[in-house]
Amino acid sequence: MNDSLRAEALLADLPREGRGRLKVFLGAAPGVGKTYAMLQAAHAQLRQGVALRAGVVESHGRSETEALLLGLPQQPALRLPYRGLELSEMDLDGLLAAPPKLALVDELAHSNAPGSRHAKRWQDVQELLAAGIDVYTTVNVQHLESLNDRVRDITGVQVRETVPDWVLQEADEIQLVDLPPRELLERLRDGKVYMPEQARAAIDAFFSPTNLTALRELAMQTAAARVDADLDQRYRQLGQAAPSVLGRLLVGVDGDGEAERLVRHACAVAERRHLPWSVVHVDSRAAMDEAQRGRLQAALRLAERLGGEVVTLHGDSVARTLLDHARERRASLILIGSSARRLRRRWFGRGLGERLLAAGAGLEVSVLDAAGAQIPAGRRTRIAPRWRDYLLATLAAACATLISLGLARVLELPNISLVFLAAVLLVAVRSSLGPALACSGLSFLAYNFLFIPPTLTLRIQRQEDVLTLLFFLLMAGLTGNLASRQRRQVQALRQAQGETTALLELSRKLTVAADRQAVLAVAEQQLGGWAEMQLTLLSRSTDGQWRHEGGQQAELADTERAAADWAWQHEQPAGLGTDTLPSSRWWWWPLCGEEGPLLLIGLQHVDGAPLADTHRRLVAALGQPLAQALARAQLAEELEAARLHGQTEELRSALLASVSHDLRTPLTAMRGSIDSLLALGEAIPLADRRELLEGTRDEAERLDRYIQNLLDMTRLGHGGLKLARDWVAPSDIVASALQRLRAVLAPLQVECLLPAQPPLLHVHAALIEQALVNVLENAARFSPPAGRLRVALEYDAQELRFIVADQGPGIPEAERAKIFDMFYTAARGDRGGQGTGLGLAICQGMVGAHGGRVTVGEGLDGRGASLTLHLPLTTQPQAEDD
Repeated sequence: MNDSLRAEALLADLPREGRGRLKVFLGAAPGVGKTYAMLQAAHAQLRQGVALRAGVVESHGRSETEALLLGLPQQPALRLPYRGLELSEMDLDGLLAAPPKLALVDELAHSNAPGSRHAKRWQDVQELLAAGIDVYTTVNVQHLESLNDRVRDITGVQVRETVPDWVLQEADEIQLVDLPPRELLERLRDGKVYMPEQARAAIDAFFSPTNLTALRELAMQTAAARVDADLDQRYRQLGQAAPSVLGRLLVGVDGDGEAERLVRHACAVAERRHLPWSVVHVDSRAAMDEAQRGRLQAALRLAERLGGEVVTLHGDSVARTLLDHARERRASLILIGSSARRLRRRWFGRGLGERLLAAGAGLEVSVLDAAGAQIPAGRRTRIAPRWRDYLLATLAAACATLISLGLARVLELPNISLVFLAAVLLVAVRSSLGPALACSGLSFLAYNFLFIPPTLTLRIQRQEDVLTLLFFLLMAGLTGNLASRQRRQVQALRQAQGETTALLELSRKLTVAADRQAVLAVAEQQLGGWAEMQLTLLSRSTDGQWRHEGGQQAELADTERAAADWAWQHEQPAGLGTDTLPSSRWWWWPLCGEEGPLLLIGLQHVDGAPLADTHRRLVAALGQPLAQALARAQLAEELEAARLHGQTEELRSALLASVSHDLRTPLTAMRGSIDSLLALGEAIPLADRRELLEGTRDEAERLDRYIQNLLDMTRLGHGGLKLARDWVAPSDIVASALQRLRAVLAPLQVECLLPAQPPLLHVHAALIEQALVNVLENAARFSPPAGRLRVALEYDAQELRFIVADQGPGIPEAERAKIFDMFYTAARGDRGGQGTGLGLAICQGMVGAHGGRVTVGEGLDGRGASLTLHLPLTTQPQAEDD
């Protein structure tokens, strides 16, 4: 090793005088526990007598984090004004004025408020380090500057707050705080990361299992890269190259019949040797038929299920590409399968294993013997060309012969061979290599028999004609091979384009699917478009009963039910064309999420034939986004149910509080009056007895109104409100409402502004009267004694308006939308704070049932508030003769 590199490694390891040490707690996503781990480490330092202070710690309302923070000394936050608000930031100068040995600075990528010394918090950390203060900090992997584009491609979210990579590279220690995606999603659902509404939005936008897994991989790669860098630096200090400490197993797979067997063997080897392992497929642009592609996809899916990493590489040389990747990943073992020894390999002895052994110095290369292995029926590597293709080869050779006979008089002999070459090229483009070689052989014989002297014999008289025939046969074979290969590549590209198009179309449709039914409709539409296929979608309840979710209604016999049950329980395909219950008429494919199966897809050919590999591969490709969409919809439904449960509990508590207080208040007054009458009887003067009885009647009427409001609210909530419309004069509604509330309105100055002949309303008179009563009672409750209260009627061509204005304390802009919520009450004014909070909610419901609305405005003389009932006007009835 170069001495200069060794010197640089030694100098880099020397402690930097006067500079603090930086420890970074690295996580894959918010909620994995970085801050919690940092506070635990801080408590350990505190018990050892280290003087520390928490500069800034963001608990985000998490009780466990706040509990750990309570026992630590904290630096008071700095308050900075910004656009009428007061923002809280870390007091950098306060930490520097009385520097602790260790400072806790959470969220390294945070952007400071305007007016701070530095724009970014990581710059504050650099200043603390320069002052000799050790720093514990936290950061998520998506905030690294070099990973910004990759994170955007993975999550679709552009991270704005970033940290330069050199900040982490210069850190003295990086601790990876890891949490599996499933546990993080459980914390999210439990409200330990965000509130339920925020959690649902976060899951839709960022916290999907796929995104979390990818971010977790990035975090592990970042931490592993730091470990590799430290290891490399230690060995450079010794003047040696760093070896592979743990190593990795790479298994190379192709589309042969041994792919799945090879993957299983690799998994067993990796478990025995305790090695991480990867399944690598090198795409060398060689032609693969449908069966080979199907076997390759099955092997890659098996590797994913067994816990291996799946990697697809592109390169002209399989051996060189595998070796380059092995050195890049510091692999110690390459495992491949033994391929059939073709003729040219028997001559030259240079198969893939030999090439790897020749160039892979320092690597262990193992070849799994395929002796005795059998390719399952229906999965053979070569598919016999159809007889029509050979018929096409024969006809093409015959047509070329006839055309050449017609052109023999005007063309020289070498040019006639071009006609036969064109025929071979046509057959190769239209069919495959076998028919193209057959056409080449027939053309060779016809060219020799009819055109090369002596004609009508297969003998060749001139030596130059022998060379011409050999070149013709060589060119025909090469041309046919190239054309056939090009045709297969075009077919593969078309198939890949079709799958990509289907995935894009599915993704586009799933973006607008908001619930489970919408996702199921998309799945049925996307998978049910094959005319020769029948589709069914099933799900299973907790008691084991199958439920039809879409597609064709499938009758599950014993065999079908057993295959469906097995596929659901084991989360693997079963049924027709598989190794599990192949006698089934349906092919079952489960869509699985983090917590188990979500849906079972069943496909059946109308003729009972096995499914083509194309259909299986497309279902497998579409299954992952469908499963993610179903999981997202299920989580959204659970969050919505939790939100509704919370609202129900809130309403129930409010109703109990209302019943326990507001409904008992009139009962208490009535009971006191009745007890007085019973106890004293005739001893009470007649006027006092009358007053007690009138008070009892008023309280009874008040209790009756409360109960009527509760009943009306119940009918509105359950859709039981029926409208018995009739024509009524609005002035009669006002008069009846004022009469019902004469005792309540007695202390007030009531003004009525009614037009002479207002138009008639076609409404349920009792409901509109009740709505007006609720508005009047609300205005009376908040009006001061002897205050003014105005009731007015206004109308135009479209609507009629009941306006009730008072001189109470008014309703602020922020509360005007809340006063129509159930159980919402205000406590302003001399007479406020009474009632159940149902009156205006019922009023809005009753008016809304007639197609109207309720609005809030200013009150009388710049005081109070006004509520207006807007009711639509209809065509007036014809006046009847008296």
